Amino acid sequence: MTAAGLSARRGGPLKGVVRAPGDKSISHRALILGALANGVTEIEGLLEGDDVLRTAAAMRAFGAAVEQLGPGRWRVTGQGGFSEPADVVDCGNAGTGVRLIMGAAAGFDLAAAFTGDVSLRGRPMNRVLKPLGEMGASWVCRAGGRLPLMLKGGGLRGLHYRLPEPSAQVKSAVLLAGLNAAGETVVIEPEATRDHTERMLRAFGARVEVTDAAGDGRTIRLAPGQKLTGADIMVPGDPSSAAFPIVAALITPGSEVTVGGVLLNPLRTGLFATLTEMGADLRYANLREAGGEPVGDVTARFSPLKGVDVPPERAPSMIDEYPILAVAAAFAEGPTRMRGIGELRVKESDRIALMAAGLAACGVAVEEEPAGLIVMGAQRANHPVAGGGKVTTHGDHRIAMSHLVLGLAAEGAVSVDEPGMIATSFPGFMDLMRGLGGDIG
Repeated sequence: MTAAGLSARRGGPLKGVVRAPGDKSISHRALILGALANGVTEIEGLLEGDDVLRTAAAMRAFGAAVEQLGPGRWRVTGQGGFSEPADVVDCGNAGTGVRLIMGAAAGFDLAAAFTGDVSLRGRPMNRVLKPLGEMGASWVCRAGGRLPLMLKGGGLRGLHYRLPEPSAQVKSAVLLAGLNAAGETVVIEPEATRDHTERMLRAFGARVEVTDAAGDGRTIRLAPGQKLTGADIMVPGDPSSAAFPIVAALITPGSEVTVGGVLLNPLRTGLFATLTEMGADLRYANLREAGGEPVGDVTARFSPLKGVDVPPERAPSMIDEYPILAVAAAFAEGPTRMRGIGELRVKESDRIALMAAGLAACGVAVEEEPAGLIVMGAQRANHPVAGGGKVTTHGDHRIAMSHLVLGLAAEGAVSVDEPGMIATSFPGFMDLMRGLGGDIG
């Protein structure tokens, strides 16, 4: 199809060894902490998708020297803090980027204007703005906490903040603001979320205390007045991106695919745990540590899958992977129930509604709930997934990639609109899938 659309159709088995692009969450944080630090930060394996490149440009706007040395190799020279940007900071589609940058910027005596693309401008920022306001930051924005937004930082005080819902973005924004606050900053999370910020703060020389309280989640303490020093960061492969070739192999007969160098942080591997419960043949090798994070190679082989009930408390460890899990569930025997995922309503799109609509267009029975999705596996009715749908993505990269993976194993070709947005998180997705034998075009 043209650049305005792509189709995926069934072919032979998928075979090969590939590497997922660098983890997006860690890439954002490496650039931001490098800009906040004194001295040079060398980054290997940085994701060079649109979202992360927007964060790189934002760090230049806040006064850091940011340069690309080669594919995935970047150098950030920080001045120990942010200076006031001369123009509006455009974060494109990067929800993680803008929320973390606002947290970091709030700690400095500056005013900064933020905007983004039409999707980002429609996404509420209140969850981050509330604790930043309690610390002393102020802002002016559109109704509902939406961009464009002008933030005024400086003069912050430390905060004891209990997250009202699991959110690594909110936790990270508060911790980054706390670096330049007067007094200790404490974040209490009832359910553990991805801990990349805590790990990376330590890599840059900060003292971060993390304690687990039985029945009361995790408490993260950050002492005031700490200075960061440039560090060398190795970015592992993104498990959210690795999920697409892995699920494609699991649902395509005869397939065997290995994705090397995947981040295996236990707070990011909820999808792999769920797939294993569904009967997936997943094997791990070459387990090691890179950049303070556990890493390994993951091999997926075609597997008969069965439906499961996904524990709601697992959502923080796989919130971005529910769309591709729904695809795996379509090929399973029996229903897969996904609940406690209301956050998907306010991602780049309403991912619950779009996955329900896309799967239904491909002949899969689904039930949509306010904070959940139930996928009735086609095998329960003893028939294959029909496919043949034309899927509206509303510019959401994960909706597009998930339905293209579905098309690789369905009876009829599946097409998606606006595939250009895939580059926000997974540049090279089409080439990687075609290299494994996938028919996408």
